[in-house]
Amino acid sequence: MRKLLLCAMLVSLAGCGTMGRLGHVGRAPKMSEVEQVAVPDVEASLARDRAAAPPPAGIASPSASLFRTGSGALFQDQRAAKAGDILTIRIDISDKASVSNSTSRTRDGSESGGASAIFGLEKIVKDIVGVDTANLVGSQTSSSSSGKGSTSRSETISMTMAAIVTAVLPNGNLIIRGRQETRVNFELRELLVSGIVRPQDIARDNSIRHTQIAEARISYGGKGQLTDAQQARWGQQLLDVLSPF
Repeated sequence: MRKLLLCAMLVSLAGCGTMGRLGHVGRAPKMSEVEQVAVPDVEASLARDRAAAPPPAGIASPSASLFRTGSGALFQDQRAAKAGDILTIRIDISDKASVSNSTSRTRDGSESGGASAIFGLEKIVKDIVGVDTANLVGSQTSSSSSGKGSTSRSETISMTMAAIVTAVLPNGNLIIRGRQETRVNFELRELLVSGIVRPQDIARDNSIRHTQIAEARISYGGKGQLTDAQQARWGQQLLDVLSPF
C-alpha cells in the first residue's frame, strides 16, 4: 500500500512539473538558444541581378568592387525586404475596456377552471367525492430572475524591439518573428512578437508599429522566482480543476 501511495505521489509530482523544477532550485532561469533563419547564399547588389547565378567555382569576385556579391547596395532601399533582414517593431499598447450588463425578468401566471352545473350531477359529486365542480382546476405560477455582470481591463506595454524576416509570401508580404529575453538576477523576462507585415507599411527608418502587424502574436511574460511566487501551488491548481464545488 505504501509503495502504491509513493508511486502515485511521484506520478503526480512529475505531471505537475515539480520534479523538473526541483533541479532549478538556486539557479537562474536558462535562456533559450538563438534560432537560425534560412537566408539566401547570394545577396543581390547593383552589379548582379537578383535572379543571376553566383560566379562559377574557382572564380573569385573582385575584392575591390563596391558592388560585388554579398555587399550592400549603394542606392538600394535599406528597409527589410527579404529573409534574414532585420526591422524594428514599436510596441505601444494602451488598452482600456469596461463592460457592464444588467438583466431582469419577471413572469406571473394564473389559471382556473371548473363546471358550476353538470346536469344536476354537481350536487351528487360534491356529496360523494367532496369536490366542488365549480373549482376543479386552479393553478398559479410566478417566476423572476435577475443578473448583473461587469468587466474592467487595463493594459499598458511600451517598448521597442528588433525582429527578423523569416520568410516572404508570394504576394510580397513578410513573415516576421522577434524574441527578446532579459535576465535580472533570478528572473527572466521574455517578449515574443510574430506576424505578417506589408513592405509598404515599413517606415523610412526601417520600423513598423505593432498595429500594422497582421495575425500579430505579442506575448510578454517571464519565469523565475518572482513568477513562481505569484502562481498558486500545484496542489491548489489540481483542486481547482478536480473539485466540483
